[in-house]
Amino acid sequence: MSPEPDQHGARWLRDRLRLSWVQKTLLLGAVLSLLWMQLVPGELDRRIVVDGALLIGGPLALGLSHGNRIGWRVDRVAVRNTVLLALFVLPFYVVGSTLPTIRAYYPIWATSAAPAAFVPHAMKLFTLALAAETYYRGLLCVGVKEIGIAAVFISPLVYMLHHTSKPPIEFVLSGPTDVLFGAVDYTSDSILPSVVAHGGGLVLLDWLVLHEPLFDPLLVIRFLEWVPVPL
Repeated sequence: MSPEPDQHGARWLRDRLRLSWVQKTLLLGAVLSLLWMQLVPGELDRRIVVDGALLIGGPLALGLSHGNRIGWRVDRVAVRNTVLLALFVLPFYVVGSTLPTIRAYYPIWATSAAPAAFVPHAMKLFTLALAAETYYRGLLCVGVKEIGIAAVFISPLVYMLHHTSKPPIEFVLSGPTDVLFGAVDYTSDSILPSVVAHGGGLVLLDWLVLHEPLFDPLLVIRFLEWVPVPL
């Protein structure tokens, strides 16, 4: 009996089981999200190790093995959009730093304004931002540009899920922020804009919270009293 029908059936099965790049990306994204939620530690140095291994190592391993740099690139467009996005989000961090709920939550990890303590702290925060943006905007957005602008809307729900422990106003804004960062990175074909905006924002926020508010928070609270979440 000829083995050709069996061979044909095996090829047909392999073809049906073979995952596309987008399918592999989404599958890895789901696995990494579950692992991260189970393994993420509270201590900063251990957090860097876990985030680095899962959120940087995992996406880059998949991306580079398929010839996809998942946004790890820099060019003039990326630099221009980095500056524009940083300028856009700057006022939000400055205003947010005056809100009582934000000041009660940050800094998440103990530090001081002394350069010897704050500079290493800032470098660690940038590392966490790089890890987060490699996962959210690299793997789950720029990495799947082939599906079009819909790539921008893949990660917001996951991003919000991972921000449920944050102050209410930050949780509410996490979804729109994810879409904004994703849209800029998608246009730039680079995660540089969101890495700088996210990392710089975390550093700036901690620095501002370690000092007296730049202006009376009552002015902000009265202006935002219509917002249906605690400030």
